[in-house]
Amino acid sequence: MRQLPILVFLLCFPFATSAQTLNGKVYDATGPVKNIKISNDTQNRVTATNEDGNFNINAKVNDTILFESVFYHPKAIVLTKSHLEDIAVFELKKIVSELDEVEIMTESKPSVFEAKAYSTALQNLIQEDIKNNPHLYQPEKEFYGGVDFVAIIGLVVSLLKNKNKTKIPVYQPITYNQMDSLFNKSSFFTERLVTENLNINKDKVHLFYDFCEAKYISSELLKEEKKMQLLEQLVSNSQLFLILLEQYGEQRLKKD
Repeated sequence: MRQLPILVFLLCFPFATSAQTLNGKVYDATGPVKNIKISNDTQNRVTATNEDGNFNINAKVNDTILFESVFYHPKAIVLTKSHLEDIAVFELKKIVSELDEVEIMTESKPSVFEAKAYSTALQNLIQEDIKNNPHLYQPEKEFYGGVDFVAIIGLVVSLLKNKNKTKIPVYQPITYNQMDSLFNKSSFFTERLVTENLNINKDKVHLFYDFCEAKYISSELLKEEKKMQLLEQLVSNSQLFLILLEQYGEQRLKKD
């Protein structure tokens, strides 16, 4: 009977020695990254990096570790013995490039918007998107080597003076004032739609209107029968706006 405790210890020893912890640190091109979700896919365990980019999670050799974040490319690592011997360093790559530091104004909307209280913030927010999608920031004529085919068609029609033909309408991009008026008067496009459905904070609504103006949304979509197409455009633009705004906020926090 005295040998029983020794036997129990020997049976438990292999399990005790197999338990290991992965101690790691996550970086990007600028430094440590916080709030990165880290999963041990093999053992179904989850954790996240702290303010300094550090984390620890139960793991062993050959476990698969996943790194996930909205703003970074996902990464999967199969652990080797060297990962568990010391602090392992992992680098992630951003999905959206860094924005220049700007000062986003959070004050209420000025009575005369021509003062451009938000202009600096807006220019920096769309700067990165212009680099990635330059064609979305050009009037239609620039898509065809600088030739405005709409104007040419209009000129030909006027020269022919054919009253039986309907002149092709030319729609200008929706302006900030049109966007502001739409959400003040429409029963469908309401402030609640912007703040609750598009998830735009109330103090950023006017900045979002400016952002949409820079995206050259055709004013044809202001027609009642086109409202669902306009809604699709606003949903798409709001998602990009929030990503850029969140990215800016994260960079500012690091610099502070």
